[in-house]
Amino acid sequence: MPRPMLEFGLYGWTPAYGYTYVHPANRRTFEWVEPVNKVFEKIREDDEWITLRYDEQQFLVRPELFRPIQRPPFGFGDTVEAVALEPGQPRLRGLVSDIFWDESRNRARYQIVVRKKKVPQVFEADELRAS
Repeated sequence: MPRPMLEFGLYGWTPAYGYTYVHPANRRTFEWVEPVNKVFEKIREDDEWITLRYDEQQFLVRPELFRPIQRPPFGFGDTVEAVALEPGQPRLRGLVSDIFWDESRNRARYQIVVRKKKVPQVFEADELRAS
């Protein structure tokens, strides 16, 4: 089932910017996410706030720091499979849980969850395929 057209982007906030950019109800959890170099889905906006999604969490933030990027090949919750495994290595199939932005190469990198455990490896898009 195709997902609705969401806008993807970066939100380069750090505590040094001050807390006026993050809704009071979301400040602590947003800080824990460490948003710098992570890709967010913008799922809603109004005159004052935008709602960003990161994995299964949602955050209300001010729009000023949101920087749109091109849509990455995979989104949160997509089922993917690693394509370049060593011979004899078991199949690695899971859900996209983290999307990192590689600023120097201008592209997304991915971390996945397999059977509720986060795989430590971070994958390039060409190392994964939709499953």
